Amino acid sequence: MAPEYIIDGLFSTKSDVYSFGVLVLEIVSGKRNRAFSHRDHHFSLLGHAWTFFNEEQWLDIVDACMKESINLPEVKRSIHVGLLCVQRSPEDRPSMSEVHMMLSSEWALPQPKKPGFFTERDLVGESSSSTNSNNKGLSISKFSVSEVDPR
Repeated sequence: MAPEYIIDGLFSTKSDVYSFGVLVLEIVSGKRNRAFSHRDHHFSLLGHAWTFFNEEQWLDIVDACMKESINLPEVKRSIHVGLLCVQRSPEDRPSMSEVHMMLSSEWALPQPKKPGFFTERDLVGESSSSTNSNNKGLSISKFSVSEVDPR
């Protein structure tokens, strides 16, 4: 989901563009954004793709099963367009008609900005002080839940 929808509840056609960008990056990488993990960092798939793309290591984003049979310029362009679609601010994202033009032409593309939700995640069990080996990544809450019944 687009950052503006999660934070402010605002939805627009640019929210759909964001979702399209996530989908493009998931297809190219062969990984799901929600379940993505990497041994060297805790970025989401979007942060991972943006970091590697900016370091010009964009081929490391591509699913290993696809690397032998891909059209390199098309895949690089797809990653680039996907990153333009997931930029944090809706105003920075292209419209879907612009996305279509970007994917079907060879004109120069602007440099993408950081995607929404770029921050590193703190994965449960790796740095939590409330976790021990018996909990296997679960934390224990000391709060109780009370149901309130109207009179």
